[in-house]
Amino acid sequence: MDLGLRGKSAIVCASSRGLGRGCAEALAEAGCDLVINGRDKDALEATRTYLTDTFQVKVSVVAADVSTPEGQAALLTACPEPDILVNNNGGPPRKDYTELNRSALLEGAIQNFVTPIELIQAVTPGMKNRGFGRIVNITSLSVKMPIEGLDLSSGARAGLTAFLAGVCRQLAPHGVTVNNLLPGKMDTDRLKGGFERSAQQSGQTVDAIRASQAAEIPARRFGTAEEFGQTCAFLCSRHAGYITGQNILMDGGLYPAAF
Repeated sequence: MDLGLRGKSAIVCASSRGLGRGCAEALAEAGCDLVINGRDKDALEATRTYLTDTFQVKVSVVAADVSTPEGQAALLTACPEPDILVNNNGGPPRKDYTELNRSALLEGAIQNFVTPIELIQAVTPGMKNRGFGRIVNITSLSVKMPIEGLDLSSGARAGLTAFLAGVCRQLAPHGVTVNNLLPGKMDTDRLKGGFERSAQQSGQTVDAIRASQAAEIPARRFGTAEEFGQTCAFLCSRHAGYITGQNILMDGGLYPAAF
């Protein structure tokens, strides 16, 4: 399917690895020129080389913390008029709510609530003027189904979801859509790190933990960054202009509800 994105420009935050990289790859395959971002310069350069060699698109690299004003300014300098914005950022580390102090709470809110809103504020005027814009926010299954120890991440991302529920309807008349992708258990480094922690705590092997968690998912497997990225690319496509304000679960059926 031709997504109608060839020649469009996209900023993909936190895209040197994992789900962000999956989104960058799918958009590059569709013909988008990209600005990719992360903190690991070597990983970013490796990703840029792969994308340019494989898909023959323009790829710029911004090594910065997207949560900082300086990092955001660098992204917008590299791509002042993006057609597509994929908001992504690491969540706060797993921690019981009783262990969270004010500083940790504020940092979590900045990472997963304030930062995406600031970037949306920056890019939407141009999108509205051009009559086309696609914003995809990578949030989490935990927005709908609480996960113990991820309360701060869940709260900040749920706040973002509620905030943008009204904003997306203001943007819709201008050809700008805003949607959220909610990953469940995806086969990424973050998930693998969780297996290792669980193995240390339980005495089981990493393979046993992995198999047990996969068995809890109706699809009987973990999701991949590739299929996640392709879903993101479709939401950014010319075919998805009538989809906005949606929270799209990618969890293999793990969330047990009809609505």
